[in-house]
Amino acid sequence: MSQANHDLLAQARQRFFEQGESPSELVPALILRSWQRSRLLQPDLELAQAVTPRQLRERHEQHAQLRRAAQPALESLADEMRGLGGMVILTDPDGLILDAAGDLAFLSRAERLALKPGSSWSEAGRGTNAIGTALAEGSAVAVFGAEHYLSDNRILSCAATPLTGPDGSLAGVLDVSGEAGRLPAESLALVRLAATLVEHRLLIDSAGVLPRLHFHRQAALLGSHREAVLIVEQERIVGANEAALRLLGIARERLIGSGLDEWFDSLPARRSGNTLLPFYERAGLPLIGRWANLHSAAKPSTPATAPDALASLLGKASRVLNAGLGVLIHGETGVGKEVFARRLHAASRRAAGPFVAVNCAALPENLIESELFGYEEGAFSGARKRGMPGRVREAAGGVLFLDEIGDMPVALQARLLRVLQDKSVTPLGGGKTVQVDFDLVCATHRDLNELVAHGQFRADLLFRLREYEVILPPLRHRDDKAALLARLFDELGGSAAQLRLDEAAQGALLAHAWPGNVRELVSTLRTLIALAETGSTLGLDDLPASLRGPQAGSQVLAELTREAMDAALAASAGCVSSAARRLGIHRSTLYRHLARQAADQDG
Repeated sequence: MSQANHDLLAQARQRFFEQGESPSELVPALILRSWQRSRLLQPDLELAQAVTPRQLRERHEQHAQLRRAAQPALESLADEMRGLGGMVILTDPDGLILDAAGDLAFLSRAERLALKPGSSWSEAGRGTNAIGTALAEGSAVAVFGAEHYLSDNRILSCAATPLTGPDGSLAGVLDVSGEAGRLPAESLALVRLAATLVEHRLLIDSAGVLPRLHFHRQAALLGSHREAVLIVEQERIVGANEAALRLLGIARERLIGSGLDEWFDSLPARRSGNTLLPFYERAGLPLIGRWANLHSAAKPSTPATAPDALASLLGKASRVLNAGLGVLIHGETGVGKEVFARRLHAASRRAAGPFVAVNCAALPENLIESELFGYEEGAFSGARKRGMPGRVREAAGGVLFLDEIGDMPVALQARLLRVLQDKSVTPLGGGKTVQVDFDLVCATHRDLNELVAHGQFRADLLFRLREYEVILPPLRHRDDKAALLARLFDELGGSAAQLRLDEAAQGALLAHAWPGNVRELVSTLRTLIALAETGSTLGLDDLPASLRGPQAGSQVLAELTREAMDAALAASAGCVSSAARRLGIHRSTLYRHLARQAADQDG
């Protein structure tokens, strides 16, 4: 931006805030709307302090999947920003900065403006700025120099875009920032392209064990970030990227939860592997695509045929949910509570409706009420122009998932209880009460009974939420650990890369306590597979040092391996084939084990 344009913008800004004039010829409508919202902020606005290091670590854990998906884009953009003397930023859905990288000199200056991890840049807290305004508007935005609300921030120019999850929920914001005169005009296009890459990787990662349909009209675009991708569970679509929405011309609200047969006249063969095959939309238009994340039933030792230790829990929980009762999922961090909740939604009577997830621990206390129950226009400073319906109303006809319910402020627990009892919600600001019909699933890793005893959780709300409780076991206590390890190793690309784990490596992985549970195991396997050479066999030396400690010593490891095989044989009534499938190993390993036992007895 030239000095002349900067001066004109500063004058226009002054006329707007001091005289109420609307300089629409100089300022984009989006910025004017943000200025209007910012006028409601207190002139002596007191900026929120950055969260503590511990709280930032908790946010990092809550958004670990987003951070992993964004890492390649962050590194690429950081290289660009170093050449421009700027930085790239990743935030959570509340505008709290999770990661920042770029030019070291600029990073140092930016810290003085609190443009650093742990600081919040919501529009309600800082007025017009790219991160907060992108969140408020739900769209990409560039904010140059004097367009910022706070005078200290006018030395910056920033471009940001929201990041959307596979189910349409807000995942975070990607932003590039630099000095007011140095950020190029094409920065917004650059950050939007990077966001597409992040969203594509987030979609693939979030699919987990579920099948994916990759397709396009042009075969050359398959395998790129422009391909259309659907996540499918029990023949219903549970996730989609923007490319799929555009290609099919369908709104996300209609697509998610619908059946594949509603949109396609035919589909690629399920056993086609990586072969691209033609198929057709309902309208008869041709497509080309392939399935991914499928498993062949011809391989009995593959994880796809391994028993699902949570299947019985899921069946009981779905019957309870279908009866209109509340389900509470309890388990340690990382055991897969949200994954279980999504499977429960897909198996329930509400499968065609939305799945609306709210992390009660991730929302600031002053925002959780408006996030859940919505608000009317002008309900508070920084409120969106047309208000917001709230997540409870968005869940109508589907499932509302309240994660980390134990962290909900006590003041809001009474209001939530009334909503659950009356099945109606009144937005902030005195709006009209609206009837809502949804099923409720909650989750927590905290001891709610202890919270009740200390007055931090309402007993009457606990009774309403815990009409049926599902306790997900930690990974160290699951009896299908070996099968789960084999399944995840296969699904994360181990088999595709022709990799295998030797017995010592398998034993060490099975012996580890896994304090981070399945989430930690998945992260470890991803790293192992990414670093391995195609076709190699991974042993103890390939594992992280934390897995090669005393617990993975040869004697202890051998004993644990023997115990695991004995337990599997006992559970399978001595059937070697069944025990091998349970463990995810070859039958010959068990035959050698039995032969050694016989030799020991003879000796």
